[in-house]
Amino acid sequence: MKRFSQSDVELLKQQTVFQGFFKVIKYTFRHKLFAGGWSEPIEREVFERGDAVVVLPYDPVTDQVVLIEQIRFPALRSSESPWLFELVAGMIDKNRSSDEVAKAELMEEAGLDAKNITQIQSILASPGGTSERFYFYWAEVDATKAKGIHGLEQEHEDIKVHVMARERVFEMLEQGQIDNASTVIGLQWLQLNHHKIKPVI
Repeated sequence: MKRFSQSDVELLKQQTVFQGFFKVIKYTFRHKLFAGGWSEPIEREVFERGDAVVVLPYDPVTDQVVLIEQIRFPALRSSESPWLFELVAGMIDKNRSSDEVAKAELMEEAGLDAKNITQIQSILASPGGTSERFYFYWAEVDATKAKGIHGLEQEHEDIKVHVMARERVFEMLEQGQIDNASTVIGLQWLQLNHHKIKPVI
């Protein structure tokens, strides 16, 4: 089955319409149609925030997951509490690889070094409105060393570490107590793959 690719889209114009902590770019483009020919010019505003890593800290020896908790202001509109249980995550800057960012964020947000860290998948965050792609990792950690409050003061981070049994985390997932997309995706990967994970000796 032939599929369309990047070469089947023609970018006609782009304009930055907002530049702040993030930016919004208005794109004008056209694309090939399933029935043949080309579309009319289409305008779309795209939320451009770059790409991010998401790190699942898991201890296969104790069968525990390390989650972090922090305030996410946009969640205030639709959540009972804007303090969310999450996996470690951070934006990828131009000067570091995603592997380097994953290791750095694990230390900054959870105070942990990884015994082993492996990229497991990458997923578009919300392709209808943003170009952001999540690069997922699982990190083998020593959960007995996970504790305290972390984060960078200059970024106004106030991050609390939680160590939980894997089955308890799955219960929270099923009960809707964990409802942010990147954490749900990472934990569902663990549900499917935890039986394959062997600790580093």
